[in-house]
Amino acid sequence: MPYLLTWLINALALLAITYIVPSIHIRNFGTALIVAIVLGLINSFLRPLLLILTLPVTVLTLGFFILVVNALCFWLCASLLKGFEVSGFWSAFFGSILYSIVSWMLSALILGNRGIN
Repeated sequence: MPYLLTWLINALALLAITYIVPSIHIRNFGTALIVAIVLGLINSFLRPLLLILTLPVTVLTLGFFILVVNALCFWLCASLLKGFEVSGFWSAFFGSILYSIVSWMLSALILGNRGIN
């Protein structure tokens, strides 16, 4: 049950960032649910590989390059799915940061201390 709730929270976070970043568009809530799944899969499978490949740059930048990797994953998700549009890299960069913040805040608000074990 917590996984389903986390999925819904992530979809709500995606919808919320469309109001904060005007260059990110999501067609509807159903699209947001699909985007949340695809983004979760990209973050589960592709992101670790990218982090390993970019480890030297990440170490040189004291970890800040991870934000670029997150933005690229966010942008990749937008390029794979219709109904989810991100207009450029900087939109993906700020969108991925805001998505993480909003998702974390909604999870803390809704799930509280329960979390996923």
